[in-house]
Amino acid sequence: MRHSRIAFIAALACALQTTGVHAQQASHPPDYPGVHIRIPGVFVTPVPGAPFSGNVEILSKEPLPDGSTRFRRTVNHIARSSSGVIYNELRQLVTPSFEGEPRLLSFHLYDPQTRLNTYLYPETHIARQTLLKESPKPPAGSTPQTPLADSKGNNLITTDLGTETVAGLLLHGTRKERAVPANLSGTGKAITITDDYWLSEELKVYLVLRHNDPRTGEQTVGIVSVDRNEPDPARFQIPVGYKIVDETPVGKP
Repeated sequence: MRHSRIAFIAALACALQTTGVHAQQASHPPDYPGVHIRIPGVFVTPVPGAPFSGNVEILSKEPLPDGSTRFRRTVNHIARSSSGVIYNELRQLVTPSFEGEPRLLSFHLYDPQTRLNTYLYPETHIARQTLLKESPKPPAGSTPQTPLADSKGNNLITTDLGTETVAGLLLHGTRKERAVPANLSGTGKAITITDDYWLSEELKVYLVLRHNDPRTGEQTVGIVSVDRNEPDPARFQIPVGYKIVDETPVGKP
């Protein structure tokens, strides 16, 4: 079953690689960060009225100095209640042969009504809470930085890939290509970094993301199952045994 899900994501990412007209997209969730050891995965927007839960598969393919390729994967479970409370996970990257679910490193809860933001760490059973002035920002590094772009961003091309229907959801695709000249790429050759995003406007999340940088490899993130029913309320509660640490700065928000 695991291998069939992995094949599904890879096939889906390939099938969604189409071309379209150049256009800027608005109201998208944050851009995907690219290949990292700890991958943020899907950023769940805390909006009310669109409850769901889903399983996210992340596939990573990285070239190694000896010419071989390292393949790794992980899975994250995500959810959002009808009131907009979100649940998101960060799990360890493992080899494709790994059995069972990868180790849970941390998980995130945010309630847009109370603005209570909580990061929970299973290893220490610590729940770090902060009252925010506004909705949580994407994880650090989750918007691709383009230091090689000139002031007008002329090396960034954004292409509208049109729409596709996957698993009953209408997806709108966007491709971002960043050209890096040979003298700045570190490889002696001109390269192009490509990011494809397939957004479900209905869910306000990306169903499929694909990042490819010839220097660091390729990653595909795909929500392989979506349940539109109201998630179990227990999903959004701090588990018994966790120590709550209030980290809201004194005098704020």
